[in-house]
This record gives sequence, structure tokens and C-alpha cells, in this order.
Amino acid sequence: MPDPATAAHPRSVPISALEHYAYCPRQAALIHAESYFESNLDTVRGDLAHAAVDKVGPGSDRRGTPVWRSLPVWHDELGIHGVCDIVQFDGHGHPHPVEHKSGRYHPGGPADLQLAAQVLCLRAMFQAEVPFGVIFSGRDRRRHQVEVDDDLAARVVQTATAVRDLLTAAELPPRASQARCRRCSLRPGCVPELPATVATTLFTPRAPGDWDD
Repeated sequence: MPDPATAAHPRSVPISALEHYAYCPRQAALIHAESYFESNLDTVRGDLAHAAVDKVGPGSDRRGTPVWRSLPVWHDELGIHGVCDIVQFDGHGHPHPVEHKSGRYHPGGPADLQLAAQVLCLRAMFQAEVPFGVIFSGRDRRRHQVEVDDDLAARVVQTATAVRDLLTAAELPPRASQARCRRCSLRPGCVPELPATVATTLFTPRAPGDWDD
């Protein structure tokens, strides 16, 4: 893979970080800046769902369609890189990514952003028209086609810039303390219940207390 960290190109950020940021900026910072991760039932279910598509290399699906599994992709000009679960090729050799998710599909959600980033990478790498990608939802066993238009492409660029800024920031984003926090595997380290004034980074020592002896 070409080195994207050159003077002519922005620092490359993982495509997965775009999805994490769209879901919760603090989650993205904990994973990609602080290297903090915890597993729970949802993450294990996701790992198991991906196990079936993590075989690297060319092949075909059940319908005989040519595919490439675990294909590394990147876009130097946008500064993004990642791995597509599956890339399918139509009869003209045009690719489109298929992203596997263990849960339900939510139109317009963070997964769309991740898929769109993969589409933009494939457009640049193959110099081909890639108008859409597919999200396969494990919960309902359905394929959801996502059209990648100019607006969605612009969201990818904006989010990549935000993630790049996030990874160079000195502080973590504030705690969200939303309903979604209850299912987040990073809750033990994020502790969204604490006030925002407590420890700005995961490994920042807390100030010494005042003791009345």
C-alpha cells in the first residue's frame, strides 16, 4: 500500500474511524487515539459475523459472482484507508463493496458513511464508476443498497477531516451520556455518567486531593 503520509497528501485515517466518529466522536478518540477497546456481546457478534468473509483473496459468492474478500483500499487525495469485507464485480468488471453488519440497518446512519468511503476508494483505485455499495444486515438477513451521491461523498470528506483533527487534539471530546451509551462496549473506560470536568483523557492522572489532617 502506498504511503499516504506525504507532503502532497493528508494524513490517512482508518475508514472505520469515520463510522466511529459519526456514531460518537468520543468513541472514535478512545479507539483510535487512546488505543482503548473493550468487547461485549455486540462486538463479539460482529466478529463472528465477519469471520465468514475474512478469508483474503479472490473467489465467488453463492450465485457465482466474482468477489474479492478483505480487499485493502485507500484514497491518497482524501487521506483514508481501510479494508472492504467483500468487493463484488459485475459482468463489466465494475466493483462495488459489500459491508457486513451483525445488527439492524439504519438508513443514513454511520454505516452509510463507512460504505461511502469504501466506494470512493474503489472509484479512485479502479478508475471506474461505482455508484453504490451494499450493506448486508445480519439481523434481518437483507442486502441494503446505498447510493453514494455528491452529498454523501461530501460527508465522507468532512468526517475524514474531523477525524484527522480529533487524532491530533490534546483532549478527548466531552462525554455524551446518551441512551446509546448503555450498549457501548467502551462504557467502562469512557464512564459517561461522570461530569465533564473529570480527567480529559483516559490515562490523565487526576489532581491530588485536598486532605484535612
